[in-house]
Amino acid sequence: MSGNTFGTTLRITTFGESHGDALGVVIDGLESGFSIDMDHLFRQMQRRRPGGNPLGTKRQEPDAIEIVSGIFQGKTTGTPIAIIIRNTNQRSGDYDDISKLYRPGHADHTWQQKFGIRDWRGGGRSSGRETAARLAAGAIAMQVLSQKGIDIQAYAIQIGTVVAEARDYSIIGTNRVSAPDAAAAIQMEELIEKVREDNDSVGGIIECRITGLPAGLGEPVFDKVEALLGHAILSIGATKGIEFGDGFSVASRLGSENNDQMDSNGFLSNHAGGMNGGITNGDTLLFRTAVKPTASIGRPQKTIDIGGNEQTIVVEGRHDPCICVRIIPVVEAMAAITLLSLWYEQYGR
Repeated sequence: MSGNTFGTTLRITTFGESHGDALGVVIDGLESGFSIDMDHLFRQMQRRRPGGNPLGTKRQEPDAIEIVSGIFQGKTTGTPIAIIIRNTNQRSGDYDDISKLYRPGHADHTWQQKFGIRDWRGGGRSSGRETAARLAAGAIAMQVLSQKGIDIQAYAIQIGTVVAEARDYSIIGTNRVSAPDAAAAIQMEELIEKVREDNDSVGGIIECRITGLPAGLGEPVFDKVEALLGHAILSIGATKGIEFGDGFSVASRLGSENNDQMDSNGFLSNHAGGMNGGITNGDTLLFRTAVKPTASIGRPQKTIDIGGNEQTIVVEGRHDPCICVRIIPVVEAMAAITLLSLWYEQYGR
């Protein structure tokens, strides 16, 4: 199986399955002499860990980090950093009754067609659990970028039909949905609890705002910064679309309305989202990604079994009624890995 490595100058390779003994990541290309803040790393892992948010899954995992290489006397050595995250609260028996059924909305059917075998315990490697390893790597990349004056912040701007109208970035950490609108956050939480009670799920939109980037990151042809970020973000399970700056709304504008004009103080607007010609322009980089509703729901659905026979399936187990709640730090992590790799390409280590 290929496709487990992401990045160029900075590369990560993840491994492990949802119900296996452990997951992990190897980070290759990180600069030497950097002191990793383990308390910050712990806090980032808590943001997405199963059981860390009452709006998410009821599975409880500590997501404790074990760094087994690449650190000496508290500093990175420039050699590969290997991290292991143990699984401790698997309940594989929840999947026994549906081991021969394909779950709608999941990778079960396509995985079977491609490989001829699949780990039916929670989806195995195709599970969202894999993102714990990405987050560990991305949290370290965020620390490095922070020392360079770059800040990455993602937040929910829509859950179902509830839309955040305000952008008060100071309150994002004060509500359970990480929304920048206090009134909308209450409605979002209520909606998530309602769909959980109804054995259903709901999707949403995550916005990511990156400040402090210098002009000049990215390449103007195949390695445009938005192309690389698109690859990074759309590789996260459940993401179904991405837009930069004003996104699809630019299709109905005139050039005179959409161009970001400049004066001696800089840009007068930011419709492009901080990039021109695939290269960062020094303004705030802004993108949004659409997240689908969780595929595992406790309602009867039509499917087929591995023999092609029509069946009805009810997916039991402990699942998120809204993936948006725990995907936010993963969006930040993948953005950080992409941008730190671009930084190294431009300025070295």
